[in-house]
Amino acid sequence: MNVLLDHLPQFREGFIGTISLTAASGLLALVLGILMAGFRVSPVPPLRAVGTTWVTLLRNTPLTLLFLVSIFVVPQILFPGTSPYVLAMLALGFYTSSFICEAVRSGINTVSLGQAEAARSIGMTFTQTLRIVILPQATRTVLPPLSSIFIALTKNSAIAGAFGVHELFGVQKLLSDKGFAIGWIFLWVALAYLVITFTISGAFRLLERRLEVAR
Repeated sequence: MNVLLDHLPQFREGFIGTISLTAASGLLALVLGILMAGFRVSPVPPLRAVGTTWVTLLRNTPLTLLFLVSIFVVPQILFPGTSPYVLAMLALGFYTSSFICEAVRSGINTVSLGQAEAARSIGMTFTQTLRIVILPQATRTVLPPLSSIFIALTKNSAIAGAFGVHELFGVQKLLSDKGFAIGWIFLWVALAYLVITFTISGAFRLLERRLEVAR
């Protein structure tokens, strides 16, 4: 208990850092994932190829390797001086987007083909059909896997602590290096992660219930 009370500001900053990193990378992943899912079901072959390549490369690349490329290669070649926080957000967002893409694509495939045909018959474009007809109906199917993906994203954010980003795992490393009892440190860090993941899970359950009521 003393290690928590004596270093409460560090734990608080690490907790806020984890929430911030999870939220920022999650938003990026959601936007990219939906976009790539649209590419994967697009009638345009080059777009389908882009979506397939995106998912194949990112899903089969270890996240740690993406962090290494993002932290050490990207600043040297593309964006010198970029903060580790932004680079970590990009690595997490890009990696997670590939899983969101597949979840959204699976949800799209559950919608009856007749819905798309009906939309096209009244003159809707592919983008309009996807945005107005398909995605709203696919949302209920997509929510459960999205919940698991965002929980995994929260836990994956711990890797950022090894690359100079101030978050919960970074606090654990800092205090462990100072010689504090590692058991107590891990206990408080684990409880903090549980608070975040339970909140995410509860939020998605609430969304599922509301959509079912609306149905």
